[in-house]
Amino acid sequence: MKIAVDAMGGDYAPAEIIKGVELARDAYSDVEFLVYGQEEQVKPLIQDDSRLTLVPATEVITMEDEPVRAIRRKKQSSIVLAANAVKDGEADAFFSAGNSGAVLAAGLLIVGRIKGIDRPGLTTTLPVLRKPDQSSFVMLDVGANADTKPFNVVQYAVMGQYYAQSIMHVKQPCIGLLNNGTEADKGDMAHQAIYQALASIDSINFIGNVESRELLNGAADVVVTDGFTGNATLKAIEGTALSMLKLIKGEIMSGGLGGKIGASMLKPVFKNVQSAMDYSQYGGAVLLGLKAPVVKTHGSSKAPTVKNTIGQIRELIETKSADQLVSYFANHTDEMAALKESLK
Repeated sequence: MKIAVDAMGGDYAPAEIIKGVELARDAYSDVEFLVYGQEEQVKPLIQDDSRLTLVPATEVITMEDEPVRAIRRKKQSSIVLAANAVKDGEADAFFSAGNSGAVLAAGLLIVGRIKGIDRPGLTTTLPVLRKPDQSSFVMLDVGANADTKPFNVVQYAVMGQYYAQSIMHVKQPCIGLLNNGTEADKGDMAHQAIYQALASIDSINFIGNVESRELLNGAADVVVTDGFTGNATLKAIEGTALSMLKLIKGEIMSGGLGGKIGASMLKPVFKNVQSAMDYSQYGGAVLLGLKAPVVKTHGSSKAPTVKNTIGQIRELIETKSADQLVSYFANHTDEMAALKESLK
């Protein structure tokens, strides 16, 4: 299998991207890499070019570039060339740590949507704390679409189910709808309609509404919501975790010698907490609903996270998750059309 890599995207690119690619190359003997980037910057960083081909890209899409305009104007950028490699069948998946909007735009405009899917959803995996039989859950959409229609959320449930089965290896994932209460009649009219639509789909295991305060307690294997709410929820979780760690550190530092001695004894505990909240261990965010895997990892990712994300992409390719979605939506055209009409 071949993965097209944008070597120029990310806060620590291209050095950490190349390090991560080489770690993944050494770990997975069945993966080859097409690495797109500026030759004068990338070539000196490559320690071993086994199963790694550098493809020159003279342009770079920066974090400041307007996504769609950049995709259309910077045809020789690492993001555009890598996405085109997937479109042309030269690579099986596309990976980047660069401009999120540009990666999403390249996925939509170049790689293309699966027929029958109105809007792809951005999917991330988050940790579940202190639940022995469940270590993580999937949430989508977490930011691909700021304006989402009820039918889009229904399709996210189907896509999320296949993702959980392929990557998390959950045979019958529990699907929950993020809402402001667990009762069936909670939420606005749109959420009530989504609830009824999800409850009518026999092929998914819909368990009803879930509240945001229960997400990290394992309320569901897959949580679906609109892109605006999903992105806000994700950032709230991230912000709370970071703030709590800073608060604890601040209290320790101001607690005098006794506090510092106590903290040194609890250091392994703090490391375990930090590790449990680090969702980068699960890889990047996947734009589900495209003809091939398009995966965006955090801009601050370093080599270990790049390696983990490539492992995630490898599994997406190996399990043919995109092909499974193509088959599902091709075989449920009438059901999806009826649901879409009912949600207008």
